[in-house]
Amino acid sequence: MADVTERMLALLSLLQTGRSIGGNELARRLEVSPRTLRRDVDRLRGYGYPVETQPGPGGFYRLAAGRTMPPLVLDDDEAVATLLALASLASVGLADGGSDDAATDGIDDAASRAYGKLDQFLPTRLRPLLTAIRAGLETSPQQAPTVTAQHLSTIAEAIAHRETITFRYIDAARNTTERRVDPYRQIHHLLRWYLLAWDTRRKDWRVFRVDRLHEPVRTGHRYPIRDLPADSASEYLRHNLRRGKEAVDLLVDAPVEHVADTLKFQEARIRSVNDDCTAVGLDVDSWQWLVHILAFVDADFRIDGSEALLRSCRLFAQRLSAATDDSRTDPALPPDKLGGWHH
Repeated sequence: MADVTERMLALLSLLQTGRSIGGNELARRLEVSPRTLRRDVDRLRGYGYPVETQPGPGGFYRLAAGRTMPPLVLDDDEAVATLLALASLASVGLADGGSDDAATDGIDDAASRAYGKLDQFLPTRLRPLLTAIRAGLETSPQQAPTVTAQHLSTIAEAIAHRETITFRYIDAARNTTERRVDPYRQIHHLLRWYLLAWDTRRKDWRVFRVDRLHEPVRTGHRYPIRDLPADSASEYLRHNLRRGKEAVDLLVDAPVEHVADTLKFQEARIRSVNDDCTAVGLDVDSWQWLVHILAFVDADFRIDGSEALLRSCRLFAQRLSAATDDSRTDPALPPDKLGGWHH
C-alpha cells in the first residue's frame, strides 16, 4: 500500500504541472505498465481528482484547470483516523487557556479549526462519512497545559535544520531563566509536550516542558550531532521523570486491561502475568502517592518495595483498620456520636 501511495503522489505531482502528458511518458517516468497507469488514473478519479484523458494516437492525461490543490490522498480508514485524531487533540487544554500565547493560538484551538475544515480537502465520496462521524461524536475535555502551534513548529524546524534556539523558560517553581539550547526531539507524553535538548551553557542534556517555554527564536547557528545517553528520546524522558522517586513493584489480582485503564495517567510499566494477574512497576514520590494510586485499583494486590515504604503502608493500614473498627470507643465523643465515624 505504501508503494501505491508513493506512486499516486508521484502521478499527482506530474499532473499538477498543468500540461498534457502522454500515457507512454507517464508510464515510463513512473516505471509502470500502461495498464497499471490506467488503473492509477481511475483510482485518482475515485478520490475526486478530475483527470482528463485524450485516447488514441497523440493521447494524453491532464489534470483539469483550477485544481492545483486537489483533495488529500487518504483512504477511508486514514480519513477517519485523521478526524478522530483532530477531535482528540482539540479536547486537550485548560479552561482558562493556559498562557497568554496558548490561549490565542493553542494547538487545541488549531485542531478545532482543522476539525471543521477537513471535509473540503477530502474526496467527495468520503465527505458524507466524515459528516456522519462528526454528528455522532463527542469528546470530553481533558485538563492539560496547552502549547502553541507556532512554538511546536519553530522547534520542529530548528530540529530539522540542527539549529540552536533561545527562549525564556519558567520552571515549576516560577523561576525564570534565559536558555540557549540545541533541540533534539519533541515528545508527547501523558498529555504533556516536552523538549529534549542540549543546554549549551550547562553543557548537559535537559528536558523542558514546552508549555513553560516562551518566545523561542531560531538563531541560525548550526550545532554538531551528539550521542544521546539513551536508546531514544522517550526513554531519556522517562528516566528523567523517575529521577528522585522510589521504585515499587506490584502484583495486582486483576486482568491487564483493568489495571492499564486504572493507571492510564500514571507512568507505569505494566505486563500481564496471566489472565487474572498483572505485574506493575511504579516510581513514586512517597508512600502516600502509592496509597492514593492503589485506592483506585479496586482489586487485591501485593507490594514489593523498600522496608521504609512497606512499614509506612502497614502503619497506615493499621490506622484505617482502627478508624473503621466498630468496637473502638473514643472517649472524646459521646456514645450517640460514634455511629457517624465508622465505615
